[in-house]
Amino acid sequence: MIDSRQCYHDATFEDDLLSDTEKDKILSIDFKTRYKTMIWIRGCQKFSVSYGLSTYINYSSQKPMKKALSSIRSCTNFHTLSSINTKYKYKMYFDIDSKVKSSLRLDTLNYINSVSCQQRRHLGLAERIVNNSSPKIQPYLKLMRMDKPIGTWLLYWPCGWSIAMAAPAGCLPDFQMLALFGLGAFVMRGAGCTINDMWDQDIDKMVARTRDRPLATGQLTQLQSLIFLGGQLSLGLLILLQLNWYSILLGASSLGLVIIYPLMKRVTYWPQLILGMTFNWGALLGWSAVQGSCDLSVCIPLYMAGICWTIVYDTIYAHQDKADDLRLSIKSTALKFGDKTQLYLSAFSAVMIAGLFTSGVATAQTWPYYVALGLTSKHLFDQIYTLNIDNPTDCAQKFISNWKVGMMLFVGIVLSNLLKDSSNKKHRTEKQRTEIILPNKNVNC
Repeated sequence: MIDSRQCYHDATFEDDLLSDTEKDKILSIDFKTRYKTMIWIRGCQKFSVSYGLSTYINYSSQKPMKKALSSIRSCTNFHTLSSINTKYKYKMYFDIDSKVKSSLRLDTLNYINSVSCQQRRHLGLAERIVNNSSPKIQPYLKLMRMDKPIGTWLLYWPCGWSIAMAAPAGCLPDFQMLALFGLGAFVMRGAGCTINDMWDQDIDKMVARTRDRPLATGQLTQLQSLIFLGGQLSLGLLILLQLNWYSILLGASSLGLVIIYPLMKRVTYWPQLILGMTFNWGALLGWSAVQGSCDLSVCIPLYMAGICWTIVYDTIYAHQDKADDLRLSIKSTALKFGDKTQLYLSAFSAVMIAGLFTSGVATAQTWPYYVALGLTSKHLFDQIYTLNIDNPTDCAQKFISNWKVGMMLFVGIVLSNLLKDSSNKKHRTEKQRTEIILPNKNVNC
């Protein structure tokens, strides 16, 4: 049982409508729907928290909603306030009596989440920024997935690996280049999401996880999204123009992959392969930005490793939607691999590690890199063999954990590169000693 006062800061309400006394006894629910609905619950001192109704709700479904909420213990009175333009920040979660669930709409039951109100206090920084943003710009921030930064990290890490590997021996990677690629990853990941949602607007309306996206809910139109996409691509081009001409042409050539990726799930069971080719283009671009062109002996194994990594984590991600994908005839590696997912992901992980090892040898990496490679192997092993492909929550957690893989490898490359200098100095000292000794031996002869 959780005291309602403990959840006070997680509730949002209209200050001008309520007295200070009422605020201590009122909780609000944010229903992410076409109609924003607030439920006021009066006279509740304590209540059980386990389920939340985060769903499509319209006025026709308020009667079964009231019947459900009337089952909450100790709650004696409540009423609703609906508004299209009102923005609420958080959701509250209530224990719904099992007898009442049968009277709720099917799309309501599909959205019941077992999350406590305490968890809502620990939103990520990006999510808080989006939730607190102006209602006018919030749909655009959600369209570019600013509230879900994991995609930006997964796009950025192959760039970071490549930039760090291309740095001179004994030196840190170019921080200006890392920052430039970081901004580029943020912008282009957002552009990719915009393109994806423009292609998938009709599909997103029918998939549980994507129903609340701005285009699916009608918060944005196709024209508004197209104009926004033009701004994103213009900013991406501006960032790309800061690089050398080889890199500019190389970077521009990836735009075709960005555009066609959302269509691939309609025609092939391997859309994750196309995503991997798109998301890991930075493995080629990062090296060329530093060195002026690609060293294929380094870049190709690194690129292939990144593609395999993407197939691993995005197959895990796709298992969240496989029921909806089957219903809508959407294809993915999750459906292709089925019950053999762990076997396939193990094979792709092995190829990934082999590619990273090959790139490490080609760039003369030192022991920290191979330690990071070992930790990465362990992480992937644990991730795959503890994966429950029928549990969407577990799949989501495993997917998000892949930012650790990118970070471990990046740190390993940086430390390895710093140790190259001391190794080179030792080698040069030994060579100089040999050169001193050899002439003396020749004289004696």
